[in-house]
Amino acid sequence: MHVIDIITRKRDGGELSREEIEFFVQGYTRGDVPDYQAAAWLMAVYLQGMTDRETTDLTLAMAHSGAELNLKDVAPFVVDKHSTGGVGDKVSLVVAPLIAACDMPVAKMTGRGLGFSGGTVDKLESIPGYRTGLGEAEFKAQLKSIGIVLTGQAADLAPADRQLYALRDVTATVESIPLIVSSIMSKKLAAGADAIVLDVKTGNGAFMKTLEQAETLATALVRLGQQAGRRVVALISDMNQPLGWAVGNALEVREAINTLHEGGPADFREHCMVVAAEMLMLGGKATDNSAALTLALETLASGAAWRKFRALVEAQGGDVRYVDDPDRLPQARLIEPVPAPRSGYLATVNAAEIGMAVVELGGGRVKKGDSIDPSVGVIVHYKVGDLVQKDTPLFTVHASDEAKLAAARQRVLAAHTFSDAPVRRLPLFYRRVAD
Repeated sequence: MHVIDIITRKRDGGELSREEIEFFVQGYTRGDVPDYQAAAWLMAVYLQGMTDRETTDLTLAMAHSGAELNLKDVAPFVVDKHSTGGVGDKVSLVVAPLIAACDMPVAKMTGRGLGFSGGTVDKLESIPGYRTGLGEAEFKAQLKSIGIVLTGQAADLAPADRQLYALRDVTATVESIPLIVSSIMSKKLAAGADAIVLDVKTGNGAFMKTLEQAETLATALVRLGQQAGRRVVALISDMNQPLGWAVGNALEVREAINTLHEGGPADFREHCMVVAAEMLMLGGKATDNSAALTLALETLASGAAWRKFRALVEAQGGDVRYVDDPDRLPQARLIEPVPAPRSGYLATVNAAEIGMAVVELGGGRVKKGDSIDPSVGVIVHYKVGDLVQKDTPLFTVHASDEAKLAAARQRVLAAHTFSDAPVRRLPLFYRRVAD
């Protein structure tokens, strides 16, 4: 069996066998298959797609490419959540500690940014000292001790996914349903989650641009979860504008902390409560949506979610002074409010363009291995449908140098469009997909 034959078959639209998929995954994990061949294979999959059977085989091959975590000795039932990636999506920073504060263990391995979509690991690393690389013994000990772990993907868990994940980011192969499904579910299967809430984004700031694409992905994820014996619910949510106000790593950590103190943007707070309610129902803490939402809101109001977040930061080596006083977090050298060029109703806030502006500011990666500046980003001040007055601050750019600031100013300004007539506000969620 030869890798070039596997690439060729998929390039030409053929269906790969389970043995061929396993051969490729194992070879890439060992280092026998170089990045350039893996990149060619990824592009072939992106262009030709995969059958349901191929996607399942790929997911299982990736899940079995390394160690698999069994958490039953420390947590009999573990719930997790995953987002398919969006702009301003810092939901895990609020929802994970909230759920853990409800005495439901949360064991979450999360990723870095892909394209214009920020990553939870990158956000957490804005907190000095926070460790995102825990070994299995530390992972399980922390889960047993405080009921929550929020870390990067362990080196020995689904290593094929970790390697392919980084390569997809820099080869324009992110927006592939088989690759997204296998990436998400291989990590969840290997990390021992019993129940999973999936936040599937759709819109200009998501990898699934249309509702139809998002529904296809959500259905595929739920179906694969069922086949693997997991309880899975998918929520299809809007990403035609940034979630919340902040886009950029340290800025988003500040916004999450504010939300844990019952502040923060209304849309972001509501989004977190809806996701949390689904997790509480999957975990048996509430029998219906109303009771689950009430429990989530009460847990937030009591301060228990904030205390759990603080305990999480401390347990993973983060300096809690930076979350107790978020003004200590990295701050950009240049901060410039940009005024609205005209009055009118905000018609669009193109999330993808804002996400790319933050990448170009240094808040994301252009190529594999790029470092990230945690201080840079953009704060948007209005939502679609809001009435904006000329010359009031439309958004604020946080930058490290003048040239990048000027480029971001123009790009983000162009991402905002206006209407003289009232504009309908965007929904937070479109539909729920369950077994």
